[in-house]
Amino acid sequence: MMDPKVFRAYDIRAIVPDLVGKDSVYYGKVGDPDTYQAPLEPKDVQRIGKGLAKLFGSHEVAIGRDARLSSPAWCDALSEGLASQGVDVIQLGITTTDMVYYVSGAWQIPAVQITASHCTKELNGMKMVRPGAQVIGQGSGMEDLRDIVMEGGFAYTGKRGDITEREIMPEYVDHLMRFVDVNNIQPFKIIADAGNGCGGIVCRELMNRIPQIGLTEMYFDPDGRFPNHEANPFEVENIHELIQRTPKEGADFGVAWDGDADRVYFLDETGKFIPGDFITALVASFFLAKRPGETIVYDIRSSWAVRDWVLKLGGKPIMERVGHSFIKRTMRRENAVFGGEVSGHYYFRDHFYADNGFIPLLAILQMLSTERKRMSDLIAGLGNYFISGEINSTVPDVESVMKEIAKTYADADDINYLDGVTVIYTDWHFNVRPSANDPVVRLNLEAKSQEMMERKRDEVLTIIRGGNRRQ
Repeated sequence: MMDPKVFRAYDIRAIVPDLVGKDSVYYGKVGDPDTYQAPLEPKDVQRIGKGLAKLFGSHEVAIGRDARLSSPAWCDALSEGLASQGVDVIQLGITTTDMVYYVSGAWQIPAVQITASHCTKELNGMKMVRPGAQVIGQGSGMEDLRDIVMEGGFAYTGKRGDITEREIMPEYVDHLMRFVDVNNIQPFKIIADAGNGCGGIVCRELMNRIPQIGLTEMYFDPDGRFPNHEANPFEVENIHELIQRTPKEGADFGVAWDGDADRVYFLDETGKFIPGDFITALVASFFLAKRPGETIVYDIRSSWAVRDWVLKLGGKPIMERVGHSFIKRTMRRENAVFGGEVSGHYYFRDHFYADNGFIPLLAILQMLSTERKRMSDLIAGLGNYFISGEINSTVPDVESVMKEIAKTYADADDINYLDGVTVIYTDWHFNVRPSANDPVVRLNLEAKSQEMMERKRDEVLTIIRGGNRRQ
């Protein structure tokens, strides 16, 4: 029997039994969210396809897939499930997730990307959208899909759907190129690490359209074994080589994507990692320079740099809770031109309010060309902001930690509960929020000086981890 735990807040995620042994850490102990991952077999994926046919209610569905070893079999199984219910399936081959979002938006059809994003090769999953790239998630169809699949009762007896293949790369790259003026991009040298995920196939085609860019490729060939490092650049060990090579090779900046390339990360010319909220501030500036007065949505963890620069450039900043479904919902409601998260997810109104890992790259190239500055100078130009980065703590009782934080800092200038607890003082602020799946709380803190940031970071961590010391 399929485990309903595969239906998560934002996607479907599971281990691939053929790639792990029964004693694998991925199985863990049933009921232990720290270690347990539910399995999915191809027959289960086929069943999910049948459920999606009912949920979507569409005569046509597109399917893309990442580079994982299990993705071809999953694609075939999902296609079979959909086709058995009379749905015509368009298989897109190896794609980035943002390519699938593009297809859903441009063709106005439901679509599925088979991917486990930045996770290790033993896992796989699905990201699903309705026509217009409207996400299926918790509160927006995931529970319905789970119930349909778990209850079964698929009784369709009509004409079987067709399964066809279609190449979309040229059309997709045409779409990306509309975001910049290629003739005004100066010659730069960049080094890019795709981690043997899908990002390299798009970057290579994109840079072919901008011949003045000198591109050094790192691990661009899709390989589901991920033989060089995990396709998760959020972990520093996975971008260590990129950090070393960026200054050594004289690159103007470095860039890296996760496995399905819907998240993107940047290094300056010295190899220093640039936090996602500072990239949000830069890309917001790029759009506001062209469209003053537009709305920008950013996540609650973000540096004050985002708010400050949006206001300075005449835009309207709106803070939202963490998570793509929340950011996208608010962007649609407010008609926001751009949204960004600390995690490296960036969203664009002209990309159907969906994530994209390549538009930020194009925006940075255009900004460097216009400003005639180095990447480090662009970041320095934002001003002095001192952030902790996200710090995770495993705790025995998440709820009691949240209550203790709210009680300890009751004298703050402002406290809100949009996502966990956000505490705001004149010269420092922080957010503590619980993990969606684990007994973990996540701290993001910022202050007006490095010394204060470190002192307040340690103070809040002491409270989170069982102390009660306040400085």
